[in-house]
Amino acid sequence: MTKRYLILEDGSAYPGEAFGALATTTGEIIINSNMMGYQESITNPIYHNQIIVFTQPTIGNVGINHRSYQSIVTSIKGVIAREYSDTTNNHQHKQSLDTFLKQHEIPGIAGIDTRELAHRISKHGTMKASIVDVDDEHAFDQLNATVLTNQQVSQVATPKPYPNPGDGFNIIVIDFGLKQGILRKLDERNCNIVVVPWNTTVETILSLDPDGIVISTGPGNPEDMPKSIIKTIQRLQTQFPLLAIGLGHELFALANDARVYKLTNEHHGSNHPVRKIITNQVIYVSQAQGYAVDYKSINKDKLITTYIDLYNGTVQGLRHRDFPAFSVQFSPDGEPGPTIASDIFDEFLENIGSQRR
Repeated sequence: MTKRYLILEDGSAYPGEAFGALATTTGEIIINSNMMGYQESITNPIYHNQIIVFTQPTIGNVGINHRSYQSIVTSIKGVIAREYSDTTNNHQHKQSLDTFLKQHEIPGIAGIDTRELAHRISKHGTMKASIVDVDDEHAFDQLNATVLTNQQVSQVATPKPYPNPGDGFNIIVIDFGLKQGILRKLDERNCNIVVVPWNTTVETILSLDPDGIVISTGPGNPEDMPKSIIKTIQRLQTQFPLLAIGLGHELFALANDARVYKLTNEHHGSNHPVRKIITNQVIYVSQAQGYAVDYKSINKDKLITTYIDLYNGTVQGLRHRDFPAFSVQFSPDGEPGPTIASDIFDEFLENIGSQRR
């Protein structure tokens, strides 16, 4: 196999063996601790422009299948693994991970001590990284000179509305980098879904006669979004039951006077314990989190904290005191990961039912 290098902006370099495309790339490097579901992570729009380090021992061993896509087009920058395997007994397997990455011009490197790499990233925090042919001074100069864009939502969200028909409640999903797992959970509940672009006006949304609003997951810093998005959420939450997820949760917090901050160590995995405050129940959820809501900034007259992360105490859920609007930081659909939190979609639809009675 071809030898290639992963280099980090702290000056460290990791040699390994190439798979996927033999492209040179630069992105933000993050750790993903999922022990399964690498395809769901690779195709999740939240990882736009990021290089994913998988801590599971082997990837590639279940191939790529039609069921596990979270978006049609993947826009990650690279894949790092301890071991890559093309051998699979998965009956749903349609093509190898190597072939998939080559089709999308995404490089991968195997043979790297991902445990040591994960420790380095956890110690130093978020860093830029590159996948290159040679770890020379020029490669590091290029890495340090690269500026990563913050305007990411417009690059992954749908540019035009599209329907996902059903016979139930009419749900408008605002796409900030929507993962398909959210649509699948709504579809299982027979919702009539219309997905609209992130910058859709309130007037256009009203013309679609919604029963409820979902504000989707997505990549990037919520504070980089236009202020018009905050005003849209402020208006919609007063008129319709609303569920906000991931980036949507952070935008919902901003729309209600709270602040957000970037985590030193991002959370990406499917084994994170959170506590549901009202019942004291502990559940394990899937997370893909780079930002968090500042607990001290929450206006207690507007918002109630509903879930707390048991690892670092970050806010994982909010509910509005006056309107049937609530949010979660984690991924209630799972995909990959536990689906115990999928009852959040039932709670959302119960809010709609209560409003209609």
